[in-house]
Amino acid sequence: MVLAVVLALLGLAVGIGGAWLVALGGSLYYLIAGLALIGCAVLLWQRRPAALWLYALLLVGTMIWALAEVGLDFWQLAPRGDLLVILAILLALPWVVRRLERTARWPGPAWPLVGAIGLAVLVAIVAAFGNPHDLDGTLPGPRATLAASLYGNVPQQDWTAYGRSWRGDRWSPLNQIRPDNAGKLEKAWEFHTGDMKRPGDPDEFTYEVTPIKVGGLVYFCSPHNIVFAVDAETGKQVWRFDPHIIDSKQMQHLTCRGVSYHSAAMPGASRAPNGECPERIIMGTNDARLIALDARTGQPCRSFGNNGQVNLWPGAPDWQRGWWQVTSPPVIAHNLAILGGAVFDNKSNFMPSGVIRAYDVVTGRPVWSFDPGNPNDTSPQPPGTGRYVPSTPNSWTIAAADEALGLVYIPTGMAAVDQWGGRRTPETERFSSAIIALDIDTGRPRWVHQTVHHDLWDMDVPAQPALVDLELPGRGRVPALVQSTKTGNIFVLDRRTGQPVFPVQERPVPGDPAPGDRLSPTQPFSSVSFMPAKRVTGADMWGATMLDQLVCRIAFHRLRYEGPFTPPSTQGSLVFPGNFGVMDWGGMAIDPIRMIAFAHPNYMAFVDRLIPQKPVLPRDTRSMPPELQGQTGPAGGSDMKGSNIKGYNPNYGAPFAVALNPFLSPIGLPCQAPPWGYVAGLDLVSGKVAWQHRNGTIRDESPIPVPFKLGVPSLGGPMVTAGGVAFMGSALDYYLRAYDTATGKVLWKARLPAGGQATPMSYWSAASGRQFVVIAAGGHGTLGTAAGDSIVAYALPKGT
Repeated sequence: MVLAVVLALLGLAVGIGGAWLVALGGSLYYLIAGLALIGCAVLLWQRRPAALWLYALLLVGTMIWALAEVGLDFWQLAPRGDLLVILAILLALPWVVRRLERTARWPGPAWPLVGAIGLAVLVAIVAAFGNPHDLDGTLPGPRATLAASLYGNVPQQDWTAYGRSWRGDRWSPLNQIRPDNAGKLEKAWEFHTGDMKRPGDPDEFTYEVTPIKVGGLVYFCSPHNIVFAVDAETGKQVWRFDPHIIDSKQMQHLTCRGVSYHSAAMPGASRAPNGECPERIIMGTNDARLIALDARTGQPCRSFGNNGQVNLWPGAPDWQRGWWQVTSPPVIAHNLAILGGAVFDNKSNFMPSGVIRAYDVVTGRPVWSFDPGNPNDTSPQPPGTGRYVPSTPNSWTIAAADEALGLVYIPTGMAAVDQWGGRRTPETERFSSAIIALDIDTGRPRWVHQTVHHDLWDMDVPAQPALVDLELPGRGRVPALVQSTKTGNIFVLDRRTGQPVFPVQERPVPGDPAPGDRLSPTQPFSSVSFMPAKRVTGADMWGATMLDQLVCRIAFHRLRYEGPFTPPSTQGSLVFPGNFGVMDWGGMAIDPIRMIAFAHPNYMAFVDRLIPQKPVLPRDTRSMPPELQGQTGPAGGSDMKGSNIKGYNPNYGAPFAVALNPFLSPIGLPCQAPPWGYVAGLDLVSGKVAWQHRNGTIRDESPIPVPFKLGVPSLGGPMVTAGGVAFMGSALDYYLRAYDTATGKVLWKARLPAGGQATPMSYWSAASGRQFVVIAAGGHGTLGTAAGDSIVAYALPKGT
């Protein structure tokens, strides 16, 4: 019988895999199930009704085991029982039963099996209506009064910086859109940049821009750093500027997260002597330039630098220029443009400096430079000379500023390379994976708060800090800085001093580093946190069926994993939260009146595997320190066998390359069970999460567009409004959603023309008297979301 053969083959696969799993210290279930399936196959081949009884026992036993492991979690139960239930239904068919006992009326000897199937269906129905992962609750209403008409020195109707203001909270004081009318939102306009991926571009081509709006114009950039100004009411192009950047495969990615704005009319602002460019757009480029444009015409401000641009290249001529890029907008404060740059991850342990620099926003004159390897000398250096200390922690994301305190807050990454730090210096360790408060006028560090010690997990500080004044019980008003991180820790600091507002504890973490490296015995854990509540176990492994789930269990038990901060290893280490981060550059949005945060935590495991190699460096190394010269070899690395390893990172000059990948099954599904992504509401006064809900569907990730709400990862960020509505479109399905800020309930969603891996913004258009919400929809190369070139605006119907 065909069914007997199928059962035998399945039993052999499950039994052999189960024996391997038991040898690794995993669950006994698969070995027992494999033997039971083989037994059923033998009995079925012999046409004995006992086959149905044994299978019924297997099905009931599987349900008991599954419920004991994961409870009434439908998406966890499904792979444990889907194949078995399908086979059970086939075994219980009348013509199969009659072949085993011709004289019996159906169900005859199949009645235990029919009963087991009914029980399995009942369990599935009950589990399908359950919601074990969500947390219901309500965030408080307004708790402060603000001058919303000019909050953050930004007029109520505008959005003049990446986070609306350099406070970085991404809160709009507009309240026309409310929970009771958000469902009426409709598309107002759509603009196409025409900027798509070109043959010579790097693989990671992304639309991560958040537009800004000043007066009647909306400004944004595209991945090739083309700047556009469009009419805020209609979306029609007013001007376009193309800097004709030089890009190449040597770049890690190609993206532009935004542009910045400066007006000579601002209080205390300086202006060009000839009155040129009284309002200007400032942008850093992927090919290391700082450009100033007239905000009204799009023409370069000729008195800025050299005909409107400044060379930012911080390295020596022999470095690959694509290894240092500006991907985020500079902070504009005290008439300075302040910015860092992105350094190519895991290319070499000898990389360009992570220097932070300030330029006069009118003339382009360099004013100061903060070199993490030489923090006591903040004098600017000539561009392209290589005088900055190489391989220091960089700041690739967006900074924040408090002009009244005279501080700019810089989030940093780590020194090269990410997964091996045996050659990092004390200076680079001090400023690695930290928030650094620099004096706006001098660049001198005022305080540093480190979020990860000796970071070996790529847990850099990825998001813009948010500045909010909190009214705390017994403490009064505290000027705070709220920093989301990849680890899931939320650090709430007094932004004057860097001291924690909520407790931060140092806790022991796993030891035993890779040869030549070291570890911190403890890591900081904040009491305000979205870190996973528990460690990953074998029971958390997932799949489409019991077979790929079994493969994932075996893979899990073969990895090194001792909880958070398990160090990288040649064995392969499970990193959870993974390198994708609980929160990446999208960060959180904060309502300063309610004193709450809208967050979007992600939970995807990754695997780091160190690959031993000779410490060979790229060919061009004439500018390297003497101790590193002479280690050169053929460009491309010493172990070319590694170049076709998935997720291979060469780490030239280090004793280990690294293979870095999401933890996936052989068919490409996450090995770790869903949900993988949420939205959540955080009370910043109590430090507690009030609600948390799965976010997003697998519609655009599945071969069949089924809108199952599993909770998918998101890359991008949210924004919140005074109307009590939050907006986010960064999930892996192509929707912009509106949420009730108080409860997290989805109020509305609109289908986007491409992946929306960006952060939306909102503004007021006087032409129609409407509040607009705008998002970029162009996709993300690494995530594989659909590519496009759209900027889409939504508003309530006119006259609403």
